[in-house]
Parts: sequence; C-alpha cells; structure tokens
Amino acid sequence: MTHVGTTTNEGVLAGPLGVARGYIDSLRADPRAGAKHLLPATVTTLAFAILFSQPFTLLVRDWWTLPEAGHGLLLAPVAVWLAFKSGIRADAKGNMLLGAFMLVLAIFVRYMAGLAAELFTMRASMILALGGLTVYHYGFKQLLHWWLPFLLACLSIPLPELITQAMALPLQFKASQMGAAMLRMREIPVRLTGNVIRIPGNELFVTEACSGLRSLTALLSLAVLLGGLVLQKPVTRVVLVALAVPIAVAINGVRVFLTGFLVYFVDPALGKGFMHITEGWLLFLVSLACMGVVAWVGSWAESRFVGKPASMQHTPSDAAAEDYASEEVAEEELVSEDADRG
Repeated sequence: MTHVGTTTNEGVLAGPLGVARGYIDSLRADPRAGAKHLLPATVTTLAFAILFSQPFTLLVRDWWTLPEAGHGLLLAPVAVWLAFKSGIRADAKGNMLLGAFMLVLAIFVRYMAGLAAELFTMRASMILALGGLTVYHYGFKQLLHWWLPFLLACLSIPLPELITQAMALPLQFKASQMGAAMLRMREIPVRLTGNVIRIPGNELFVTEACSGLRSLTALLSLAVLLGGLVLQKPVTRVVLVALAVPIAVAINGVRVFLTGFLVYFVDPALGKGFMHITEGWLLFLVSLACMGVVAWVGSWAESRFVGKPASMQHTPSDAAAEDYASEEVAEEELVSEDADRG
C-alpha cells in the first residue's frame, strides 16, 4: 500500500484529509457555494445510512456475538484505516455511468435480499454500494487502488450458515482422523467412529466448535492482510492464502491430539472447560506465528529471486537526488578538464 503524500508512477496521492480541507476552505471562502457543494455528499450519506442501517447493525451484532464472525471487529477498522492511509489518486476521475449502475444494482440486491430475509446478500449489497460510490466519484482505478480495504471488508461479512455447516463437517472428520492418527503414533489405543474418538476410559467428541472453521476464516483473513502489506507479487500472495488452509487444518489436528493425550495421560478434566479453551488459544497463536513465518519467507523470496520490494525501491525523490548528484559530478569533471587545458 502506498502511504498518503507519497509519489508513484500514477501520480501524487491526495489524502482524505486534503479532500476534507477543500470542503472546509470552500465553506470559509463562500458559505453558500460551499453549502451547495456539500449538499450532494450530505444527501448521499443520509440515503446510505437509511438504506443500509439494518444490515449494518445486524452485521455489527454478529461480529460481537458470534465467535465465527468475531474477526470482523478487526478487519473492518483495518480496512477503513488502510483506505485512509492509501489516500485518493491525484488523477482520480469519476465514472458516473458505471458508478450509477453499481449503485442501482446494490439497491436492487438490497431490496430483494430484504424480501427474502437473506443476510449475506443484504450485507454484500452494502459493500457493492460503497464500491459504486467510489467509482462514481473517483473512478474504477480508485476502486482498484483500494483493492485491499474492499477485500478485507468483504471478508468481514460472515458466510451463510448453510455454507459454514457444509464446511464444518468435513473439517470435523479431518481433525478427528489426524488426531486419532497421532494418538496411535503414541501407542494409545484409539477407536475412531466419524468424529468420535474413543480411548480407554474416555470418549472425545469433535464438535462443530472444534472443527477449526473459526481459525480457518481468521487465518485466511490474516493471509490476505499480510499478502497485501508485506508481499508485492500476486503469485506469492496466492501461495500465502493457499497455505493458510493446510496450516489451519494441521494445527487443529494437533489440538485434537493434545486433548486426547492430556485426557489419557494426565487428567480427563483437561479435555473440557478453561484448560481446553486455553489450549485452543495457544495453538491459534502458533498458527499465527506460522503464517508470519510463511509471509517472511515469501518476502525474502521476492527480494532474493524476483527483485527488491517496493519499500526498498528508489522513490522519485531519491531518483531526483541521484540525478542532481550526477549533474554535480559532470560539472566538476568539466571544470577539471578546463583547468587542465588552461
């Protein structure tokens, strides 16, 4: 992401604070003209708030109450911050036709989703409307410039329950199989039936909460964020996101194994309650560390085999300084040549 005030090949980026200052200056210079200038933005904000207040409040409620949607509490503010930091392109030019089409489509989807009481589509229409407003005022290139904030906003929307249930069951079976296999490697008698692991004196039931779906969605979101901030090439970003899936599955299998190991050798009480939750959090931190290592390896590979990352490349100010230095060296050489001739 490019920071506010920096210069790229596509032009100087104007930050949102600069746009706000422009509105304030116009109000001070000519209050009537400034008020007319602010009127469309005010009407648009009110209309957006009225139209999407219900899906937004329901989305915030799910972020706060549903464990599998809790990552939205982090992703949404980060998306806003990244959009603010990356700023608005200096060559931004609104595409009124495409923006209006996206807005009309978003309103239609919002209305139909409200009739069907389908929350996921209703919330997605809110993101589509934000994209339409961006295209309408600043053009499609600005939407591409804000690809990471918009992608994080999309990831903050919880998946429909039908999809999560369809994904949870295979993850439960996979975690049970991996946990049972590792328990057998430790010579513990195990009998696996679906997602039920039977060991002498105890029975472990891998529930939907232990399927690893929550950690998987969180790791995928983290992979997208790390890929956008740390990595530069699309290939390495895709690899990072793809590796989030086996890391989440493997760590969850280790969690099932540790639960069975502690229940069998230490105390059956360790398989439930506070200790079981603490174990899950600690292993989730391990998965976060694994993602950080993978991102670091990807960044190293880019700098080693592909080229220097953007943070190490010369900025236009550095290039200008180098040109100035080279001009000084050339002038000194000319002076020395003239002195030799004299």
